[in-house]
Amino acid sequence: MEHKFTTANFDKEVLEAQTPVLVDFYADWCGPCKMMAPIIAQLAEEYDGKVKVGKCNIDEEDGLARMYRVMSIPTMKVFVKGEAVATIVGAVAKEELAAELNKVL
Repeated sequence: MEHKFTTANFDKEVLEAQTPVLVDFYADWCGPCKMMAPIIAQLAEEYDGKVKVGKCNIDEEDGLARMYRVMSIPTMKVFVKGEAVATIVGAVAKEELAAELNKVL
């Protein structure tokens, strides 16, 4: 299941999560972000119960984007116990994202 992360739920859903969390910082107008959307959805299904996967729209949540220094999109960050432990910038292969998730499992 894919989650939607916002300023209102970020602390609870990401920083206090018991499992690793993959956050996809994206925008609706971003072409590479649209390319990543099906990959993010597949990872959400494949890692269900092991990793929480979701998206954060930087146009709606610009404070979060600034806080986590998102300069280019898409930017995917892996959080473990409230800490960003990996950052992947740009459209990448599903295998590359999966490899980052497997490192924290």
